[in-house]
Amino acid sequence: MRDLLKICLILVALTSCKKDKVPTPTPPIPTDPSGYIQYGTPYASMPATEDAVIYEVNLRAFSSTGDLQGVINRLNEIKALGVNTIWLMPIYEEGILNSVHSPYCVKDYKKVSTEYGSLEDLRTLTTLAHQLGMSVILDWVANHTSWDNTWISAHPDWYSQDAAGNIIIPPGTNWNDVADLNFNNTNMKLAMIDAMKYWVLEANVDGFRCDYADGVPFEFWQQALTALEAIPNRDLLFLAEGTRADHYTAGFDLTYGWNFYTAAKNLWAGTASITNLYNTHLAEYTNMPAGKHKIRFTTNHDESAWDASPWSLFNGKAGALAASVSTIFMGGVPLIYTGQEVGRSTTTPFFTNSPINWTINQDMLQAYKDMLAFHNESAAARKGSISNYAVSTNVLCVKKTLGTENVVIIVNVRNSNQTITIPSPLTGSWTNALTNASYTLGSTVSLTPYQYIILKN
Repeated sequence: MRDLLKICLILVALTSCKKDKVPTPTPPIPTDPSGYIQYGTPYASMPATEDAVIYEVNLRAFSSTGDLQGVINRLNEIKALGVNTIWLMPIYEEGILNSVHSPYCVKDYKKVSTEYGSLEDLRTLTTLAHQLGMSVILDWVANHTSWDNTWISAHPDWYSQDAAGNIIIPPGTNWNDVADLNFNNTNMKLAMIDAMKYWVLEANVDGFRCDYADGVPFEFWQQALTALEAIPNRDLLFLAEGTRADHYTAGFDLTYGWNFYTAAKNLWAGTASITNLYNTHLAEYTNMPAGKHKIRFTTNHDESAWDASPWSLFNGKAGALAASVSTIFMGGVPLIYTGQEVGRSTTTPFFTNSPINWTINQDMLQAYKDMLAFHNESAAARKGSISNYAVSTNVLCVKKTLGTENVVIIVNVRNSNQTITIPSPLTGSWTNALTNASYTLGSTVSLTPYQYIILKN
């Protein structure tokens, strides 16, 4: 009996030892009180705001498939252009009720639309972009939702209502496909912030371009951006589609330079002066907080869809490139929009699929690559102090200086030959910034239609 008892005790001990050797699964540790898990490794090479070069991806135009995989397939091409920040237009599930097929009509803030792919596709995109040295920001639509968003039925008090209790569209708009959110509702604001955290953590994105930011109260933006910045080990970029000065106070890094865009259009159209363009730039940067900037563009999804393409607005390939020189080098953060770099001549819709032909105008593509390569290598080009030289009503001439580095930008803004007298402080030996060839700037320079010269010392 004693022997039998000993055997039993030995078997129990052996069994216990065997169990002890089986590791107990350790659940992932949430990185945020929301409970979301950090996917992948936070991007550690976010550019300083003044060093950003942003590329806006219209998914419905960027590839023949019109999805995230189409972007993944061309990440190397985006990188080769000279871009370090990718902005994806809205990728969320789109509403159907009262729909006009707008990606800005969000049905589910936490779901990738099947039109574009899956969460795993987005994760793959951010991972590969980070490996190539590019950050990825999402387009965020805070002001309104679709009429069939689950919030509508579950939380009608999260929406603005008229005196009869009917949910309304955003005041002052004709956006009948969307319902206006009520930013006096604390729970709605918390749900919105929670959804933004979801993408930062679960998809490892690097910030947001915030749609119609001027229509959303300052207090919400401050609350949301403060909460996002508090996520550990994250360096995020925030772009406001707006012009309010308090956006910078709320935490935005960038706002839109619409005034400069309008001034450039008017200059090329012959209805405004070079002085006006220069003064508009200075005005947009008056009292600009340190580290904050305007984006500079000759097009974006709204302008290309509703206004016209740069090809049309600035009079063809040469004019569009000349206009881009002014937006890239006068100051601010350059924005390139899908297809701009190959000179799509027609408008680019975003309510329907309209794939870009990437084989056209390869010389134009190379010109953009050359411009952005110099922009990226030259600190003076990106953030030097700017001086204007009134050499002609038809020729822009500015110098940018940072320390001992100087850059001169000369742009013929007219579709005709121009000859200008060069101010004596600018004459002498330079280097062509795009070719690295020696260049002597004499007392006069003759320029062909829309010709531009970029020099460095």
